[in-house]
Amino acid sequence: MTHPDSWHIDRPKEECGVLGLYTPESQAARLAFFALFALQHRGQESAGIAVSDGHTVRMHRGMGLISQVFNEEQLHGLLGHLAVGHTRYSTSGASVLRNAQPIYCTSVVGEIAVAHNGNLINAAELRSELEEEGERLNTTADSEVIARLLVRNMHLGPENAVAATMSRLEGAYSVTVLTPTMVMGFRDPNGVRPLVAGRVADGYMVASESCAFFPVGGEAEHEIGPGEVVIIDEKGMRFAQAVPKRRETMCLFEFIYFSRPDSVMYDTELYTARENMGRQLAREHPVEADVVVPVPDSGIPAAHGYSKESGIPFHEAMMKSRYIHRTFIQPDQRMRELGVRMKLAPLLGQIKGRRIVLVDDSIVRATTTNQIVKLLYDCGAAEVHVRITAPPIKFPCFYGIDMASKGELAAARMSIEEIRRHLGATTLGYLSIEGAARAVGRPTSDFCLACFNGQYPIPVPEGLSKMAFESPPDVGQLATVTTGQLRLIED
Repeated sequence: MTHPDSWHIDRPKEECGVLGLYTPESQAARLAFFALFALQHRGQESAGIAVSDGHTVRMHRGMGLISQVFNEEQLHGLLGHLAVGHTRYSTSGASVLRNAQPIYCTSVVGEIAVAHNGNLINAAELRSELEEEGERLNTTADSEVIARLLVRNMHLGPENAVAATMSRLEGAYSVTVLTPTMVMGFRDPNGVRPLVAGRVADGYMVASESCAFFPVGGEAEHEIGPGEVVIIDEKGMRFAQAVPKRRETMCLFEFIYFSRPDSVMYDTELYTARENMGRQLAREHPVEADVVVPVPDSGIPAAHGYSKESGIPFHEAMMKSRYIHRTFIQPDQRMRELGVRMKLAPLLGQIKGRRIVLVDDSIVRATTTNQIVKLLYDCGAAEVHVRITAPPIKFPCFYGIDMASKGELAAARMSIEEIRRHLGATTLGYLSIEGAARAVGRPTSDFCLACFNGQYPIPVPEGLSKMAFESPPDVGQLATVTTGQLRLIED
């Protein structure tokens, strides 16, 4: 299948969404299915749900969107009151079925399933150690390393098992774990990736974002702290500090783009934070213009903020197609070049003859922004002033975002003036790092800013890449459904 990236939609790639829940009734898979819909934006390559009835772990996973992977028959076969779920975009390991999650293993407490969002910095080292000690890993994803370490430590009890596992991990990770009798969730000691816990359907849930709670009638209550673990079972929900907290450095990109605007992080609704970013953009980069236009949908909150601060009217001038996801039809080169026109349809009456402030969340390679600017000029725009809520992205991410190599990043290769000329924009303005943090209401020291300033809060080994331990596909089999033992199918 062709991924939307084939149409040159120039965005940082989504990471992953994780979920874990306990409900007194045997409908955990159904609740997980609907909650995962709210996390679909975090990954569209694969999805999976594992459940337990208190004795046996069963699992189904596959490539594609949640609606493509699951149907009524499959959900009916996943009976249990405990569940973990996952939506994936690959940031470590290839995008193939064997790397779909949750990851399944057996342990002294029975079968376990593990779902992971983030990237381990020392995954290759840990993988080598495990293999030298006789482990045969079935995937090329760093998430299996976490699962295997947990299996080795489960005899210590849940809190100590998580603590012992986390003591070996370096990098960014928010993880949910299913055993036959409990669900666990834990977050790396820097808190780079989000994780939140709360109540749902007379039970409890943990998820990447608070937006996952509303569709299933739940309520987020507690943002899991850096180094903290939550344990959910028939006794309720309890928290413990598994490893000492380091300086909290949550990813600023979660606030700018990745997380849904209705999610709450750092006690701030993201829509409000993004609207504040637009206000700050207007203060930092004012311009005389006729209309403020968002790139849908991610640019809408910031465009509202820019409009309110500047007094320039807000108008939607491009409509986004809701049906461009995955297709079996391969576009030819001309259609690749016209990719934005497949995604965005202009409203000519809002564009022709007008001086436009075009507001978007980020510029990565500058391919899509270039096409949008050209589209506006082709539709008769008099001027196009580009305003971006993310500061210039100059460095790659090693903590769970697949945005590009340094050589592909526009801001790493060109000055702002050179990017402006490349885009064909009248003017170009990026929000400052300080302005973005101020819009969230926190100091810059509370965020990971590595993709903007190259200062990685967790040291990154030289030469590390997303495919650091990708190996030849000699493990062409992988579980899709589990009832005690894995049922294997060809990848």
